[in-house]
Amino acid sequence: MISYSRCIAVDVETSGLSALRGGRVIEVGAVVVERNEIFDELGILIDTGAPIQNGAYRVHGISEKMLFGQPSPEDAWARFREFVGNAPLVAHNASFDRSFISYELALLGILLPNRWHCTMRLARQKLPQLVNHKLEAVYRHLFGSLPSQIQRHRALDDARLAARIWLELNGGN
Repeated sequence: MISYSRCIAVDVETSGLSALRGGRVIEVGAVVVERNEIFDELGILIDTGAPIQNGAYRVHGISEKMLFGQPSPEDAWARFREFVGNAPLVAHNASFDRSFISYELALLGILLPNRWHCTMRLARQKLPQLVNHKLEAVYRHLFGSLPSQIQRHRALDDARLAARIWLELNGGN
């Protein structure tokens, strides 16, 4: 069990599947978990100017039109960096989110020294009986059903799910 008084669950939606192949973060969601409760949230659509690949659009439904007029990467990532501070970060399939966030911040010359933890890895350790350990499958196993208002594959909602999984698998810590 890993215990922090404060951590941040994060999730990103991207324009493609790989930053090395031109994919950019077009949405970031972050949820503060403090004193075993969800305490605060940040959700930002980001206008990177990057085209959205069809496969990515089919996953999250974010169009280039939705991004028009949204914050620039400079503004969005400055807000994100201020929001997360030095708190440990939690994500489901953290290597994916970490690689994209690190790429975006590197483009701006911003460091992110925060520790990362993966709810997928934690679920594999604590729930080995599950057939798959995708975010939705783990959440359904732990809580029965998804919240009715949740919009899957949107950054803030997926960060909310990851935060709840983190709390549950850590025994409320």
